Amino acid sequence: MNIRILLLFMVMLSIGCKKEQTASPSKKAIDAPVAKKIETVLKEHDTTRIDPYFWMRLSDDQKNATTPDAQTQDVLDYLNQENAYKETALKHTEALQEKLYNEIVGRIKKDETSVPYTLRGYSYYDKYKEGNDYLIYYRKKVGDNTQEEVLLNGPEMAEGHAYFGMGSQQVSPNNNLLAFGIDTVSRRRYNIYFKDLKTEEMLPDVLENTTGSGVWANDNKTIFYTQKDPVTLRSHKVYKHVLGTPQSQDEMVYEETDETFRCSVFKSKSGNYLMIGSFQTLSTEYQYLSADTPNDSWKTIQPREKDLEYYVEHFEDQFYMRTNHNAPNFKLVKTPITATLKENWKDIIPHRPDVLLQNFVVFKNHLVIHERINGLLALRVMKKNGDDDHYIQFNDPAYVARPDNNVSFDTNLLRYSYSSLTTPSSIIDYNMDTKTQEVLKETEVVDPNFSKDNYTSERLFATADDGTKIPVSIVYKKGLTLDENTPLLLYAYGSYGNSMEPSFSNNRLSLLDRGFVYAIAHIRGGKEMGNHWYEDGKLLNKRNTFTDFINVGEFLVEENYTSLAHVYAMGGSAGGLLMGGIINMKPELWNGVVAAVPFVDVISTMWDETIPLTTFEFDEWGNPKDKEYYDYMISYSPYDNVEAKAYPNLLVTTGYWDSQVQYWEPAKWVAKLRDYKTDDNLLLLDCDMKSGHGGASGRFERYKKTALYYAFMLDLEGITE
Repeated sequence: MNIRILLLFMVMLSIGCKKEQTASPSKKAIDAPVAKKIETVLKEHDTTRIDPYFWMRLSDDQKNATTPDAQTQDVLDYLNQENAYKETALKHTEALQEKLYNEIVGRIKKDETSVPYTLRGYSYYDKYKEGNDYLIYYRKKVGDNTQEEVLLNGPEMAEGHAYFGMGSQQVSPNNNLLAFGIDTVSRRRYNIYFKDLKTEEMLPDVLENTTGSGVWANDNKTIFYTQKDPVTLRSHKVYKHVLGTPQSQDEMVYEETDETFRCSVFKSKSGNYLMIGSFQTLSTEYQYLSADTPNDSWKTIQPREKDLEYYVEHFEDQFYMRTNHNAPNFKLVKTPITATLKENWKDIIPHRPDVLLQNFVVFKNHLVIHERINGLLALRVMKKNGDDDHYIQFNDPAYVARPDNNVSFDTNLLRYSYSSLTTPSSIIDYNMDTKTQEVLKETEVVDPNFSKDNYTSERLFATADDGTKIPVSIVYKKGLTLDENTPLLLYAYGSYGNSMEPSFSNNRLSLLDRGFVYAIAHIRGGKEMGNHWYEDGKLLNKRNTFTDFINVGEFLVEENYTSLAHVYAMGGSAGGLLMGGIINMKPELWNGVVAAVPFVDVISTMWDETIPLTTFEFDEWGNPKDKEYYDYMISYSPYDNVEAKAYPNLLVTTGYWDSQVQYWEPAKWVAKLRDYKTDDNLLLLDCDMKSGHGGASGRFERYKKTALYYAFMLDLEGITE
């Protein structure tokens, strides 16, 4: 029997707890897979590492494969054994998983229509119909009693595909043609197809191996798109395609030769300019071209510089830019299209050390600034003539508000979305002149017993080891007793400057209604408290991310929200790296951990520049070929720091086709943990053989994974219903 659960059972009996306890299967009762070992010697700098599971990775000639037959049978056998072991270990939770899945999808409205937006005389929207996993996309002309057109029928298009992913959709300026991307492998490599919206027939043109987005020139026959390197998946080439010609004749208009950058192509909101953007973690560069003259030469706005970021939008004779030029928290500037170098940039909103400028939206008479103040998002509305400058007011202690679909310049309506830990997502039109607003739609929770008044949210601050105050967002059901018997799930991400927003989750109700507290740790590595929050959680400061999370967990125990026997942690991708770090550094703090598609083999992945996404992430993690970064990265790399000690119960997930974190990272990590760990706690690997980084496609299939996560934790709590 799991010693943690046995001790917990005894404690709960002594205090009269009525919660039913069930012992999870131990590895003594079920034979766990044992991965074979083939010692691979990795010599790096003055260090020699021995990796007995290196054999699980794809060989160089397999990286461009689109079928699993290309992988060695040994790897497939091992992954299938792990899946079978997981199924056996959690078989007693199948009824609970099914119940969780049914109640999660049961709260989702089956017939649902999005809020329409208007573009060039047409209203665009999409619908889910009951029984369908995929959207149907529509439009109709603005006006009374106009005919509804079906642009794309997702359910029909997805038939016969184990995975079906829709890329972006772009309607030509004359409204007659539709370009759209499709991925049926889950490697985020899309083919772009074309539909004649007047005849409803598909055109013969097909653009392969793209990012899924095509951008129309104003001649309605020329389209620009970005291709990916088939091995590294780096988007690195922009092509020009003319309808009616084969892709082999497409002209490459730009190649990003710096392997630390990726590129994309898009159109300005005004429709006047085409843009090529080149992006690195700490640097950007833009080129522009009149959408009326697609055969002209592209011009650079501001040549790239190390540590210089800028993001461009167009209005009239100016480019508006959000930039960190002499502004760590970013500022808003504008410059004439005829003089775009940075010495010509004029401040509209200067830099503020206590406010992060996240984004902006340009209208004919207004500017809307998306800011972050003291960790909370804000929407600031400004008239261009200077007559008014105000903030939209929000009442929840923690929330997320951001501009939504604002495609028109000439309007006084700002469309934004709003959500909080207790409030379902809403789409709202805000009149920037009268300061009145209309809720166009609030996501319906299909449950007669649901009310946002049934839940309580809080915003607290924990203290890190170095004295830094870490924001914590918390939600739980009203009336819940908070004490040492309360289960708590702590979630975080903490990388790439991505902030974890305190938004509503329909799924999460299944935990809250069973007595869980849910908490988000806004740890360093995101940008919740400004750009310095990001800088303090990456590169040679990365360990702050792990210790912040641990400190928040300890804080919640000290404040009596829970106790050591009931603390759970969860994170995915780079948040999965976080999970790997915290169980190495403080394994005794967590009863159970869910690590979804975790990036855990840091050194080997960042050393291999043929692995997707590696080269342009050196500014996030460091390049291990530099000894200083190597030494620091190996000090926290989860795979390299597995030790002979007790680890918490652990559920690890991956996707065989994952393009972001290759499947072999979590597979190797689980194999090594199983070899080293000294406990009888659960260690499970779930490998989805049909999907990639984002999991299963379809509206409802993904929630089976959510049900698995929840059942894993609820089972450890002895909650069977």
